[in-house]
Amino acid sequence: MRVLFVCLGNICRSPTAEGVLRHKLREAGLADQVEVASAGTGDWHVGKPPDKRSQAAAKLRGYDLSTQRAQQVTRADFTTYDLILAMDNSNLRHLKALQPAKGKAELDLFLRRFQSEIDEVPDPYHDSDQGFETVLDLIERASDLLVIELKGRL
Repeated sequence: MRVLFVCLGNICRSPTAEGVLRHKLREAGLADQVEVASAGTGDWHVGKPPDKRSQAAAKLRGYDLSTQRAQQVTRADFTTYDLILAMDNSNLRHLKALQPAKGKAELDLFLRRFQSEIDEVPDPYHDSDQGFETVLDLIERASDLLVIELKGRL
């Protein structure tokens, strides 16, 4: 099973989701059965590490994002990954426009999949440190539910 998280620049939300899910999969004993990655719809930060504020907030909760590097989503990702989860509606629209006709990946909004009140993970890039904490709160809750879903699909 392969999961790809997608946000705009792949330096805040999607790398945080990648790091959190990897950690939770290890805790659940599923790390060897699920491959997790992240990408951005834009190419501004390709090759760069996650935003320092994302890394700092994640580190305080025991997640290490330091080895990740930003990459841009490609059409090939739709055949490589089984599940592609967008952080917001804008990125989901971009993914749908990019998706090849024969792509096997299931597309969805990450939060919509598990929460009825909030559909999107807000972009904290232009926000205060509290914005990064809010992003982590949302991602942790949804990742717990995603682990349960993935366990049932394996």
